[in-house]
Amino acid sequence: MGLPKILVVEDEALMLKALEFRLKKDGYDVYTAKDGLEGMEQINSQRFDLIITDIMMPYIGGLELLSNVRNNRETRDTPVIILSVMGIEQIVLQGFELGADDFVTKPFNLSELSIRVRKYLKQVV
Repeated sequence: MGLPKILVVEDEALMLKALEFRLKKDGYDVYTAKDGLEGMEQINSQRFDLIITDIMMPYIGGLELLSNVRNNRETRDTPVIILSVMGIEQIVLQGFELGADDFVTKPFNLSELSIRVRKYLKQVV
């Protein structure tokens, strides 16, 4: 079956590299996208075991990406963790209403995110 596949969609280059480095170190097959449009292209071309997405991005935002994932028969059960600097309750609630599995406010501890990722991947396997 291979390593669990994770897609990280993040427009902030340093954050994207940090997440990619940590998740690869944790033993995952990590794919990256620098914006929501690129993320959707990857989601439409292959299957992932987990998606981590930022909310505020060019072209397609994280909530729209999440909505597209949940409305697609082939991807609707894929766990999605949302990252955002916006810890505004309304955004958090909207994300959960659209089907987000988790919401992590930036800045966050990479070790904590690593534990959350492991938890969702155990549920998938």
